[in-house]
Amino acid sequence: MAYTTNPHMGKVRRDAVSLVKYRGWSMRKVTLRFGVEPSTISRWCRRPMATGWHELPTKSSRPKRSPKSLDKKIVQAIIEKRQGRRRCGQVIHQELLREGIKVSLPSVQRTLDRLGMLKKRSPWKRPHDATPRPLPAYPGALMQADTVHIMAPDGSRIYIYTLIDLYSRWAYAEVIEKVSAERSASFVQKAQSKAPFSFKMIQTDHGGEFSTRFTHRLQEKDIAHRHARVRQSNDNAHIERFNLTIQEECFDRTTHTVRHFKKALKEYLPYYNNKRLHMGINYQTPEEVLRRC
Repeated sequence: MAYTTNPHMGKVRRDAVSLVKYRGWSMRKVTLRFGVEPSTISRWCRRPMATGWHELPTKSSRPKRSPKSLDKKIVQAIIEKRQGRRRCGQVIHQELLREGIKVSLPSVQRTLDRLGMLKKRSPWKRPHDATPRPLPAYPGALMQADTVHIMAPDGSRIYIYTLIDLYSRWAYAEVIEKVSAERSASFVQKAQSKAPFSFKMIQTDHGGEFSTRFTHRLQEKDIAHRHARVRQSNDNAHIERFNLTIQEECFDRTTHTVRHFKKALKEYLPYYNNKRLHMGINYQTPEEVLRRC
């Protein structure tokens, strides 16, 4: 039988040997039972551990001889360069070529992989789609959302969801005790019910509260979602500025509790959207900008 990756194959071999040696079944009958050739059953019965009580593990498919394998000196050179400066396989390959050591790039990569010296991406991190960034040409064309983490005096954390429209600077925020992808989607839906315009796209950072589940929940409401570029803080400059503003003008003037934050936010948001002049929109208020649309 060909080599298999079935983790239960050892138990199958053990049961087949047991039927032959202890139940008195013929190899032909065992063949019909397990769907393998009689010669395969015969080989299983001849194996040293074929007692009918022990699992028969799958043998390694690695060849006994590898005449075209890399020389030990080349393997050692790859290991030394990897352990020295922690450079990637491509750089190690070029350094070896400069030193007169002829080796292919795939051989270097396979050697690093076999020795467990590659830093692989976590299987739990899913790549995000590179959704193009639209121009904020009208209200709701591009929104930015984020979370603010504040430490309370008792050591607990208070989270504030924030959202801002890049065209009109209309903003919304909500105090919450815990964050998650579901709560993030609910926050956006609540903000949509408060806004006088429709949301087309939400841009966020790569936080866990804005994961793939958050993206799918927004898609159900016909709202697109994109992530900002990694290590590009200017991508979310508008929401970061709003986070600083809301802390300086609202939260720093009240007691650090959820109840007081909610009360202060309820009074501050109407002022921010209807009365506060914004330099970014030529000293107008978001209400005045929206009124002309």
